[in-house]
Parts: sequence; structure tokens; C-alpha cells
Amino acid sequence: MLDALPIPYVLKKQRSIALGLWLLGLSRLGFGQAGPASPWVSDALPRLAPPASLTQGVWLKGDLHVHSRHSTESTNNSVGKILAFSQSVGMDYLAITDHDNHVDGDVAHHTWADPEFTSPSVLLLYAAEWTTTRGHGNAFSAQPYDHRRLYQVRDQRDVVVGAVKRQLGVHLSANHPSGKDHFGYSYDMLESLEVWNSVIWAKNANALMIWDDMLSSGRKLTGRGGSDAHHGRPDTPAQATANSVQATANYVGTPTTWVFATARTTQAVVDALTNGRVSVSANPFAPRVELSADLNQDGRLDMMMGDNVAATGRPVRFRVQLAGKMAPDATYRVAVIKNGGAFDTLQLSGRHPVGEFTDTPAATGRTYYRVQVEGPATPYPQVPESMALSSPMVGLSNPLYFNFDPNF
Repeated sequence: MLDALPIPYVLKKQRSIALGLWLLGLSRLGFGQAGPASPWVSDALPRLAPPASLTQGVWLKGDLHVHSRHSTESTNNSVGKILAFSQSVGMDYLAITDHDNHVDGDVAHHTWADPEFTSPSVLLLYAAEWTTTRGHGNAFSAQPYDHRRLYQVRDQRDVVVGAVKRQLGVHLSANHPSGKDHFGYSYDMLESLEVWNSVIWAKNANALMIWDDMLSSGRKLTGRGGSDAHHGRPDTPAQATANSVQATANYVGTPTTWVFATARTTQAVVDALTNGRVSVSANPFAPRVELSADLNQDGRLDMMMGDNVAATGRPVRFRVQLAGKMAPDATYRVAVIKNGGAFDTLQLSGRHPVGEFTDTPAATGRTYYRVQVEGPATPYPQVPESMALSSPMVGLSNPLYFNFDPNF
């Protein structure tokens, strides 16, 4: 019994017990024992599904953030004009994302019901810009959905919004996360993030930082682009507005988002966007960057952008490839980003530029790699002023993931 012992001994014993309990608490938090260096890293990683085929698919290009006349601040930009232009520059898919608050959330009877909302060659996503006092996001779907339900809960708690979003089955993406109307809701309800908004590349530096923060936290969020174009070229001088000049610099395809889809369907586009098999280029004619990896260095590629595998603790050979039309005699600078920090720099040139680097992803804990490409601007004659604003940025990839929890 402690009561029968001398006072100094009792105090010493109580301090010893308190210290022991404190150390036990630290041990349970992961301190003072062998195991993951971070309390956010799980000891037991769920079994990861093997990556899908790297060859059975098709690269499709499009724009995921465009406004038509159904957004009230848009000018000279009918749905028909947007689609005709998109077809002329070879776009495969398009998301016309009009502001839902301009039609009280009822985009189904405005943008989607527009007689011009049809195309023989461009896949049309059902989409809208969720426009709220807490920020903006785009909703994407392969089929019509009741967007008004999402609009009606815009001022409610994140858990309510998230529940409605899941019931609707839409892909939700944060728009211009570092801009004035940044996304002010939980990022846990998102599938993607607009890391490249409009033709002015320099304005996206903070968006990339936010993306890297989200990736570093364990969120597997696809990075995408969006021109956010609002204004078309006037048909007559009398229709010109102060904003008409924007159409010569920022229009459909500045930037262009590429998805590696399993088929040429709207559902395959949304699935690829969700899965992260995505890269972004400055315009429809700029080189597309592809990042892949040979896990056991047997000369055969095993994973590509968006794929998530368990690290083995052995070195991995990574490949960076540029596809499409290259500028004559151009050299492209590839910055390799690992876990949010600069890791390596590659210089690529030639008609089919390819570069490689090797690294060992940590056996425990998360690791991700992505790349950014700079080089000479690619001409976009249909939007002639865009080159000066996007240069020197050519493109960026989505990450390759190691040991990311798919249930996060």
C-alpha cells in the first residue's frame, strides 16, 4: 500500500507511474518503437489491385472547364460555336461547365437542353460549375444527373454535401484552388483538382503547391487542366465587348487535358480522369508527356500515371516520354518531382524524346513521382496569343504512386 510508505518514496513512485503511462501513450502513437516513421503511415497496406493494361486504351484530349452563353458573364460563346471550334482543333471530348447559380441550379434545362448540345465527333460530358459562396468546383458525369440536388446543399456541411455527391455518382473536382473563388470544402469529397487553370501558366504555382500538399497527405487526387474560357470571337464588330480579346489568348484547349481511356466513350473519359491516367499540355498541339515505370527493370513497363503499387524496396526504372509533334531542334527540360520536392532534371530532344531515371521508392511509407515539362511554345494558330502566355510550360504528368492507401 502506498499509504504506508514514506512521503518522498510515494512521490517518487507516483512520478514513475505517471512517466510510465506517458511513455506507454507515446508508444501507442508510434513513438519510441520500431515501425513507420510517420503516424499517418499504416502498418498494414490493403492489397492493391494490379495496374490496368498500359496498351489497351486510347489517348483522348479535351477541355474540362468551358463556359457558354448559359453563364451570364459569357459573351459571344454559344454552345454551337464552342463545339464547332472544338471539332476543328481535334478535340475528342468536352465539358461545358456553365455556372449553376445563373440558372438556379437547373443546368439540365439550360446547357444540356440547348438544341446545339450535340456533336457527331466530340464526346460531351454532363457537367456544371458548382458555384457557391465557399468556392467553385466542377461536377462531371457520363450521363445526365440531378445537378439541382447538389446546388441545393451548397451552403450545408461537408458531410451533407458529400453524401449527396455520392448519391448522384458524379466526379467532383476543385476549380482554381489558389484563386479568388478557391474550393472551400473538404478535399476528401474530391476526385480531381484543377492544377492548370487558363493559359496564364504563372498563376498556377500555388495550385501546384496545394496539389503536392494533398498528395503528401495521402490523398490520391488527379491533377487536371481547364481553360475556364468564357468569351468567343464576335461574329460582327457590333457584337464585340471589352472581353472579346480574351478569345485570341485563352480559349478551348488552353490547356488541354489528355486521358488514357479504355474506350472512346464518355464513361471511359470520366473513369480515366478518376483513375489519374491523365496528363496536361499547353494546347491541343503541344507534346503530351507520359510517365511510366519498369518495376523490376526487365525492360517491360508495368505502370503508368495514376497507377498505385506496393513498393518492394528495390530500385525502379522510370521512363519519361513526349508524344506528338516536337518543335524542330528543340530541347525540353523535364523536372522530376518526388514527394513534392525537386528530385532530378532531364534534358530531352529528338523526334521521339525519351528519358529515364532510377530511384528506390520507400518500402514503408508513401512515395509519389510526377514530372513537369518546359520548352519552346507550340504554335496554336486558332488562339494566336496563347503561346506568349503559356511559355515556357509545355506539359505535366499525373503521379505514379507507391504504397498509397486506396481507401483513404
